[in-house]
Amino acid sequence: MATPVEVGSITAPECTIVWSDGHRSTYRWGALRANCPCAVCVQRGGHPPRPLPDPLPALRPMQVERVGAYALRFVWPDGHRTGIYPFPLLREVLCECEACRARAAGRGGGAGPVLD
Repeated sequence: MATPVEVGSITAPECTIVWSDGHRSTYRWGALRANCPCAVCVQRGGHPPRPLPDPLPALRPMQVERVGAYALRFVWPDGHRTGIYPFPLLREVLCECEACRARAAGRGGGAGPVLD
């Protein structure tokens, strides 16, 4: 399993994660928040992934924390902090880079967030 070796700044326009296998993932902050895997958010609409709100919320996390050796947690300004994003979810499902979007399209679009 690939693990993050670098997580970009929370002040950047989007989230960037560089993985141990060399892959560089990009995520829109609003897409990460909209696809929160916590119990409360899952009960609201199912996960992963679900259609993203339009427009995406214009927010950035206040903090990104590593959770052990398996996940990241984003602390959002709306007080939400219970969603733990396992590395496989981030790397294999939610990544919005061109290569991952093309791979998802080749599988019939069954993976990855709904993109606008």
